[in-house]
Amino acid sequence: MSEPLKLGLVGAGAIAQSYTKAMEDCTFARLVGIADTRVEAAAAAAESMGCDSYASHQEMAEKSGCEAVIVCTPPSTHSEIATYFIDRGLPVLCEKPLSTDTASARALCEAAESKGVILAMASKFRYVEDVIRARSIITSGLVGDVILMENAFASSVSMERRWNSDPKVSGGGVLIDNGTHSVDIVRYLLGPIVDILAVEGKRIQDIPVEDSANLFVHTESGATAHIDLSWSLNKDLDTFIRVYGTDGTILIGWQESRYKQKSSADWVVFGQGYNKFSAFEGQIRNFCNRIQGTEPLLISNEDAIASVEVIQAAYTSLKQGGWVTINGPDAVPRSTTAA
Repeated sequence: MSEPLKLGLVGAGAIAQSYTKAMEDCTFARLVGIADTRVEAAAAAAESMGCDSYASHQEMAEKSGCEAVIVCTPPSTHSEIATYFIDRGLPVLCEKPLSTDTASARALCEAAESKGVILAMASKFRYVEDVIRARSIITSGLVGDVILMENAFASSVSMERRWNSDPKVSGGGVLIDNGTHSVDIVRYLLGPIVDILAVEGKRIQDIPVEDSANLFVHTESGATAHIDLSWSLNKDLDTFIRVYGTDGTILIGWQESRYKQKSSADWVVFGQGYNKFSAFEGQIRNFCNRIQGTEPLLISNEDAIASVEVIQAAYTSLKQGGWVTINGPDAVPRSTTAA
């Protein structure tokens, strides 16, 4: 058995805490350093994991002996920090979104490719076992041709005084924050998105960004998706993904997932719902296995760029009104005008 991979963690905020929790009993990797400009936060996180803390990612790179890094800082910093480690030849797992705009996301991926360095975007829902199983059910044809997918990430949480609602740091509001997960889920389950319509909901919180938004998308396969995002509306749903096909329905829930074929009266349970820390462990494992050369990344650089591109198109729609075509290399515009 190979030695655990030595990882450095940049950022000691809420997302970083999910990574440290997922790594508490990890055998394939261990943290050797945590860096944050908030020295006390880095020290507290490092103490809980039995590793050293650093006041900057540069200091961690120089002193910790890390063999790869996880970047958990706000989106506006992703490109600069990830580029620094790529230039040092260290693999990077970067939290979503990869960047706040398509051009910088593509430049980051090109830099990694040119230097032969592994770069991966973290998108936890691709590592949720029930989501993976749902994709297999769709691919198998058990529910026929998919007509519609619905996704809701809508819960009430105050965002006033949080970096997520500072557009200079986050790149936007709930659309880029939760919506990045949503569009990646759509692409994972249904394939490339070809056009999108975004509508802002009633703004409740006193913040300079959207706190509620609805997205409508068409996919290359002809299916549509409706995405409901909010920091101010608590829908209190037991499911977060619903997939409707010509021959059946798939429900992916927080506590249980099931599907039912049109020809049957019974629901078939296929999963136990969303397990956050299992998902985080899964993406860390996939990243480490890619470094070891034992499996490919579940999220490609093309996937990462596409998710940024779709969100950027959604903001264009939000500002200009109407449908916006996705211009990515894997998207083929529909032959008829979206209505």
